[in-house]
Amino acid sequence: MKLSPLLKSGCLALAILSLAGCNTSPQPAKPRIALVMKSLANEFFKTMQDGATAHQQAHSAEYELIANGTKDELDVARQVEIVEQMIARQVQAIVIAPADSKALVAVCQRAQAAGIVVINIDNKLDAAVLAERNLRIPFVGPDNRKGARLAGEALARQLKPGDQVAILEGVPTAFNAQRRKAGFEDAMKAAGMNIVSSQSASWETAKANQVAAALLVEKPELKAILCANDSMALGAVAAIRAAGKAGQIRVIGFDDIQAVRQLLKDGQVLATVDQHGDQLAVYGIEYALESLKNKTSPADRETKVDLITSEQTKN
Repeated sequence: MKLSPLLKSGCLALAILSLAGCNTSPQPAKPRIALVMKSLANEFFKTMQDGATAHQQAHSAEYELIANGTKDELDVARQVEIVEQMIARQVQAIVIAPADSKALVAVCQRAQAAGIVVINIDNKLDAAVLAERNLRIPFVGPDNRKGARLAGEALARQLKPGDQVAILEGVPTAFNAQRRKAGFEDAMKAAGMNIVSSQSASWETAKANQVAAALLVEKPELKAILCANDSMALGAVAAIRAAGKAGQIRVIGFDDIQAVRQLLKDGQVLATVDQHGDQLAVYGIEYALESLKNKTSPADRETKVDLITSEQTKN
């Protein structure tokens, strides 16, 4: 049967509409934002996750949240894998606290190439690697060197020039570990302290316990241990107790986790630094939403750090 020209054109239009309907991917009603963290065994990142979840629940009409973390601080490969999964799921933004400042740059670049907004929080991606790749990823987070210097200065007021101190560093390839070490060194050198050891305990409590225990034997005149996070401070405190030196060696930390609050009250930890972990992911999420709305490439944004001593924990 021969179709009329009018009927032919009508059939063709229906076919085109049908194909268009089959090939059009449904767009999400609201943006999906992925939060990619480091070890959820670390209370700091669990607090970060809780803060982000509370924010999303209060703004559920504005965005969806997908939160992920690794099992330990050194699982860089797993974190890369998580980002790859988020790219495959076509999220609109990724807010990431990278486990390694260099190793996560490549996968973040792949995310950007896929049209995903990437916001860097907590641990800054390496500036040289970003420059090599002609890549711009905004950092939202604190000045870790400033925070560590505040804690170091609080410690220095309890010591005298020439006293021996040791530093327990985070993962050496992490920018925030490098900056905290530098802040501790700034304060100790300005006060005339003798830094007799500075070594990594990889952010982990168990590793810090081992390193601190060895230091207490090797450096019997040690007066203080400066820890680049509170998890390591917990390990150092346990080693000091086990050595029978409680009250003789001062400890400072960084992160203001709940587990350290009681140690501050007891005087087993002299000071820590609050970088407001419960809000840090929220700052990144809000910046991602702002970027999606305004279609802009945002600049870095510094967030606050506060020194926490026993005085603040008495309230």
